[in-house]
Amino acid sequence: MRLFLCEKPSQARDIAAVLGARQRGEGCLLGAGVTVTWCIGHLLETAAPDAYDPRFKRWNLADLPIIPTQWKLEVRRQGAAQLRVIRRLLKECRELVIATDADREGEMIAREVLDYCGYRGPILRLWLSALDEASIRRALAALRPGSETFNLYQSALGRSRADWLIGMNMSRLFTLLGQQQGYRGVLPVGRVQTPTLRLVVERDRSIAAFVPVPWWSIHVLLQDGQGARFTADWQAPEARCDEQGRCLDQALARSAAADLQSGEPAQVLSMDTERQREPAPLPFDLATLQQICSKKLGLGAQETLDIAQSLYERDKLITYPRSDCGYLPLSQHSEAPAILAALRAADTTLEALRPHLDAQRRSRAWNDAKVTAHHGIIPTAAAQGLARLTGKARAVYTLIRARYLAQFLPLHEFDRSEAQLRCAGHLLKAVGKCVVEIGWRRALPEALAAIPGRDVSEAQILPALQVGQRCPVETVQLKDQLTQPPRPYTEGDLIRAMKHVARLVEDPRLRQKLKDTTGIGTEATRAGIIQGLLERGYLQRQGKALQATPAGYALIDAVPRALADPGTTAIWEQALDMVQAGEMSLETFVDRQSVWMARQVERCRSVQLNISASEAPPAVVAKRRKPAKKPATQGARTSRTPGRRRGS
Repeated sequence: MRLFLCEKPSQARDIAAVLGARQRGEGCLLGAGVTVTWCIGHLLETAAPDAYDPRFKRWNLADLPIIPTQWKLEVRRQGAAQLRVIRRLLKECRELVIATDADREGEMIAREVLDYCGYRGPILRLWLSALDEASIRRALAALRPGSETFNLYQSALGRSRADWLIGMNMSRLFTLLGQQQGYRGVLPVGRVQTPTLRLVVERDRSIAAFVPVPWWSIHVLLQDGQGARFTADWQAPEARCDEQGRCLDQALARSAAADLQSGEPAQVLSMDTERQREPAPLPFDLATLQQICSKKLGLGAQETLDIAQSLYERDKLITYPRSDCGYLPLSQHSEAPAILAALRAADTTLEALRPHLDAQRRSRAWNDAKVTAHHGIIPTAAAQGLARLTGKARAVYTLIRARYLAQFLPLHEFDRSEAQLRCAGHLLKAVGKCVVEIGWRRALPEALAAIPGRDVSEAQILPALQVGQRCPVETVQLKDQLTQPPRPYTEGDLIRAMKHVARLVEDPRLRQKLKDTTGIGTEATRAGIIQGLLERGYLQRQGKALQATPAGYALIDAVPRALADPGTTAIWEQALDMVQAGEMSLETFVDRQSVWMARQVERCRSVQLNISASEAPPAVVAKRRKPAKKPATQGARTSRTPGRRRGS
């Protein structure tokens, strides 16, 4: 019997339907020579410190650091029954197929169970990017040897053990230090959450310390002599401007405005027009989807992930959503005609795009060299499920669908014109834009303003100006303005900052190393990290913005700089990539983390936290007073595998 081990029941039902396994069994689905069973997320978790020594049940500074020599597992209470089912099936099967999500967390969910149950038989890997029937059949026809993804499991183990070492030791340490100051809450510290918190704390402080600086601009309304009006901007001398080209000299600006109002016409010095061609934006990766949904739809990062996961698992409308890549494999290009036809059949409003869509068009998104473990998030051919979608789910799906449709539409083309003029001894610049071909923008009219890096301010169309032409001045507007402080982070902005953390690192060598890494956290965990910071009282919402609480400030001021440094945690992620690539052993990675953690504990034993009992958020105090239920165990077996909940 070939046994398929899935991550969750819904996934198992989809795969079982394709395999013809329709007979229900205890915790499984049965077919001819095949059985499909499932986990319920992580069935196992890393044992608590008191499983290693009973004295660790009481939090004590003298016991830190706690570093296991052999890792132990405990069975989650809600997973005990299903684990018994899997253990029985593993004894009966001749071959196992891992069919969990195609990422390192999915790999760990399956293999931690196999290790715990002592399975030593042959292993294959089903690598799925979508749960529609066509995608499942294609993946079943291309099963991989289990050895190909074993190092993915090792990387997941390394991440889980590093999280345990930091979370158990530093959270206990700073909670105990906080208690010495009268703080009644828990002060959790995490390998990813603490650097993320620091991003918000530093942004809040830069906003609070910001001192606005006045600057001046002049907008001049001109005529071309044929009745057409256009606007030009005064170009202040570079020596009197800041780095952003803003004039900081009020007297100079007022004098220039008076000169421009003298009645002297402006003379055209140059007129240049250049055809610009913009390629379509790439299909979404999760971080970009979360950013756009935060900006355009007002959705939180976790809410966006939950909706996308539902569109993937329940509705079968999109491919795997926890992707860090926006590119697509060339092998999928042949599926485009069927997907486009299904999208049009499911939504008649797309008929307007039909004359412009070309299923043979190959945009820059189709690039095997840039596809990682997962490709960009795109719609599937199972588009008939669209009718069931309403509200936020439909809005998120529409954005994902639009990005895919854009790949088969022409380039967006426009003529960008720039005119240089002189008036009363002052330079003016006028910029215009004339759209020649709308192109891919036909697919996403509501999302235009949300495309990072697009300049939508160049709305005017310049008349056909000639060098030497004289243009009368109609009005002159002098504007007094103030420099603006940095904007507080929204959830979407923070997701983007976590992913592109290299931009925030000053050390040029470290910044270069970080450019090719995933930043802080992963696509699958970032939303959960932010949600955890909110629930633990380190962050609070102010409308759409995120703001650090006093507890958040106090923690960041007290923890070692390296632990809160985004660059450090990104380097750890890079080390995990080395484990995944087989360039570093799991043991070496964990040993280094253990030594580093012990050093940090020693450095921080005498730290004085600037925090008081009144600063403990009520939710955190309540959680501290209510003891957590200990999961049911089956002997706290020694294992190589520390179970870890997805997204923690």
